[in-house]
Amino acid sequence: MADTGEDGGTRTGNRVDIDGDATGPVIAGNYNVVVDAQHGSTVTVLMDGQRPRPRRRDRIRLLPRRQGTPLGRDADLAAIAAALHAGESVQLWGPPGVGKSALLRHAARTLDAGGDGVVFLDAARREPEDLAQDIFEACHSTGGYAPSRGELPQLMEGVEATVYVDNADYTAEQLRTVMDAAPDALFVFAGREEVLQGTDGRAHRVEGITRDAAAELLTRELGGAGDPDLVTALWEAAAGAPLLLLRAAAVARLDPAAGLPRPGAVRELLHPLFDRLDEPSLRALHLLGTFRDAELDPEHIGALSGTPDAAALCAGLAGLGLAEETELGYRVADGVVAALRERRGLRPYALERLCGYFADWAARPETPAAQVAGHARALEVLAELAERSGRADLAVRVVRAASPALARSLRFGVWGRLLDQGLPAAQRAGDRQAEAYFTHERGVRAVLTGNRVVAAVLLAEAGILWRQLGDTQGADAAANAQQYVPQEPGPEAGSPDGPGEVNAPEGGGSDVGSSSTDPTPLQDPTAGTAPSAPSPEPAPPPETGASMPTDPGATAPDMPTVPSDPGMSGGGMPVDPGTAASPATGVPPTGIGEAGGAVAASAGAGGAGAAIALKVAAVIAAVVIGAVAVEQNRSSSESASDTPAVSAPTPTVEFTAPADPVDATTDEPEPEPTGLAGTWNGSDGGTYVFTDAGLGTYTMADEDGCGNPTSTEFTGSGDTYSATAPGYAREPCDLVLGQIRTTITLGEDGDTAEVTQEVVSVVDRSARCTTCQSFTLTRAS
Repeated sequence: MADTGEDGGTRTGNRVDIDGDATGPVIAGNYNVVVDAQHGSTVTVLMDGQRPRPRRRDRIRLLPRRQGTPLGRDADLAAIAAALHAGESVQLWGPPGVGKSALLRHAARTLDAGGDGVVFLDAARREPEDLAQDIFEACHSTGGYAPSRGELPQLMEGVEATVYVDNADYTAEQLRTVMDAAPDALFVFAGREEVLQGTDGRAHRVEGITRDAAAELLTRELGGAGDPDLVTALWEAAAGAPLLLLRAAAVARLDPAAGLPRPGAVRELLHPLFDRLDEPSLRALHLLGTFRDAELDPEHIGALSGTPDAAALCAGLAGLGLAEETELGYRVADGVVAALRERRGLRPYALERLCGYFADWAARPETPAAQVAGHARALEVLAELAERSGRADLAVRVVRAASPALARSLRFGVWGRLLDQGLPAAQRAGDRQAEAYFTHERGVRAVLTGNRVVAAVLLAEAGILWRQLGDTQGADAAANAQQYVPQEPGPEAGSPDGPGEVNAPEGGGSDVGSSSTDPTPLQDPTAGTAPSAPSPEPAPPPETGASMPTDPGATAPDMPTVPSDPGMSGGGMPVDPGTAASPATGVPPTGIGEAGGAVAASAGAGGAGAAIALKVAAVIAAVVIGAVAVEQNRSSSESASDTPAVSAPTPTVEFTAPADPVDATTDEPEPEPTGLAGTWNGSDGGTYVFTDAGLGTYTMADEDGCGNPTSTEFTGSGDTYSATAPGYAREPCDLVLGQIRTTITLGEDGDTAEVTQEVVSVVDRSARCTTCQSFTLTRAS
């Protein structure tokens, strides 16, 4: 979206240079954070009167790009207007290609704004917490300020704007969270599934256009009327979907001699369109497909694909139904990536060039932080591609370059997602300095978002890593930040001092590990000290998520490549990694003797060798609901058999699984559920039900360390999904002893999955997980 803050468009980014000094302040709630790209950010607390005073804008007007008038939508517009006139929010829902986005944009520009004005936002791959900050900045002159969770609704009180949100493929709870951020605003959402019900508002299904509207669309695209019988047959075959009709007209327009396609081929028009593209257009489309569902500015498309006037070229692709114009630029249209995978002769883009280009761009001082945040999904895809290609060093480069700007953009949701990619990549690459940096920044982010327990663990761990590297400035910054991590909640659980995870319905947003919401919100920024931290362990296997094929380029020294799965089911093209080899785990950290003793004392272990149960926290994988035992021996040489293990049964939970998430690769009006969504039976005897929450996320019921109900969230793409979370001691139940990751890898048939569990880090290197296991899931429904 366009940055409408006072410094929008001129906000200076940070140059990420290990030898440089990329710093800059941001204010979140009561915290002032100086972002440092070299030694990690520092945190201080603002006293009363020091926080900014956001000023409400006299005129709220953030409109979508201009477009042509959608045909045959008078009844839909009337339904939206009626809901808004009645003071109700409304959700437009329907399958891909049916015209929801065009209708929403037209409504935002033409319907009576009423109240204080109009805001239009695109929520594709956006966390609700970041969307809430977008709304706040659209309505206020903020000066680079993110209000706390408790302050945000207060500042938005009385703002009677109409907020239009496209690609809002959220759960009902997440939609409610967005609406709660602006309690007096009305919302018009567009998404694939019907989720808005009851007192939250009304849902309106968007159907295909009428036969007359379809005939008018084809006449407009072809410059003349077609055969009425053929038009009717095409309209019926396409179920009135404008995207399919647009592609049918495009085939005829590019090849007038062939005319309109036969009705039976209306859903198979992508390959004929590819055949009719010139080389620059196909090259640009290939680039968009490489980035999957990410949007790219035409400037980047032109630079990377070598095509002149990329904006006009991409507009042409959009006119053919192959690309989608967004507020930022362009993304590939629905179904195109899957068809491009089948096309031979496409030369993969060089991964090293893609990563180097975006890393350099994100690190430039003149690159606005808002622009980096707008391209966060593209950066995320690049990091995934690098991991799959065995180039963890490139993933580190991309995330390290973007992290300072993402922090300064105040979009803490996507910042957390990228940091969660960067840390394991740094461990695989053996980059200890980057590992310390990412651990540190995750801890700072956890402070800002109210994740009390995780902040304490990560900052303490970061301090240890900095000291091992001899970086006293980083160690001091981590220690300074720890003093603002309280150990007990304040009296008002709903009003933490940090901005918090405003999107989290019961267990965090789309983030993994440190990006989740702690069950006890942050309250008093001056109370408490951090417990001793775990030391990092070798990283888990790489996650999948490749798209179009890329050329990994020259492998970094001593960095073996990671084999990819050519049968990946995530809608992207497989990456050819070259010679298969095991992933690098980097240089293992040295033992931290003092950490184990400190935690043993604080845990109150009954004696040397007593078993300590490591219970999985809110965002740990559903297959580990219950307790995971970690045995802490007197020394690393003692036998595990001397200490009993502790485990707990896994409960059965049931959810209703909605359909596809945001990224679908089929033109069918009602796509079948994919990924983890559904009920699974485990070979361990458990039953697991995953709910598709959209945005590459699947939810599952869980418990925190003290047994309080919460929700687990898996994230990933392709055929691999994972979750990482703190592990808690049995007594006291809120004592963190380590972190555990669970990975689920889907089989080629999509009906079986392999589950692996591993300890990412523990408080003592002699500690080990005695109940981590591998087992199989079989889809039940």
